Amino acid sequence: MTTKHIYLFAIALLIANVSQAQLFSKEKIKNLETVDKAKLSWGYYLGFNNLDFKFDYNQNLGDIQTERTVGFNVGLLGNIRLNDYFDLRFEPGLVISQRNLNYQENYFDGFEDDVSDSDLLREVKSTYVYFPLLLKISTKRVNNIKPFILTGVSTAINLSSNEKNPDDNYSGAFRMVKNMQFFELGIGIDFYLDRFKFTPSLRGVFAMKDELVRDQDPNSPWTGNITQMQTRGFFINFTVQ
Repeated sequence: MTTKHIYLFAIALLIANVSQAQLFSKEKIKNLETVDKAKLSWGYYLGFNNLDFKFDYNQNLGDIQTERTVGFNVGLLGNIRLNDYFDLRFEPGLVISQRNLNYQENYFDGFEDDVSDSDLLREVKSTYVYFPLLLKISTKRVNNIKPFILTGVSTAINLSSNEKNPDDNYSGAFRMVKNMQFFELGIGIDFYLDRFKFTPSLRGVFAMKDELVRDQDPNSPWTGNITQMQTRGFFINFTVQ
């Protein structure tokens, strides 16, 4: 089962459980009854991310271990209502993350210089200006909640990519492409409170192309054995509308 299939299964299971629990509960007074009727609506979000890399290799020299860290998301939301169940969303924002790559010593067999601890570690810091375009598919509202799924694509500009840096890993500079595209799939629940709508959501992100800029030396121990390097991970966002 692929990662995408796992996300789809989790989405269906969560929506089924929440919907069933609400259908058999006593009906409550509805907050913000007309808030979803607006053709255009706006909001903002704050959240966290946890990203790593998926690697494909030329030779089986062992995996490059990715140490994940918790990053930060912040942005705006623009929502276009299509009908009672479908919305189109644009969520421009800033995504800040860091991933630490730990190389095995056998990657450096034949390396001319002595291998130090700093050679075995690359800190990959990324600051993405993020532009997701998403389709929100909602269930029927029950009381003051409404589960939904999200799917779509996004483009991002990595301000920390080092793509144009003439130095490479031999000078300590790990390089990635500046412009990226991602596929996204997620789940969430709208909570209708007295004065605003609060929405926690979980979203998986999957890079759609290779992100690695290789070193000038084709036999570089840092990039020579990598055929493809792609971001994958998830966002947890908290939205207010």
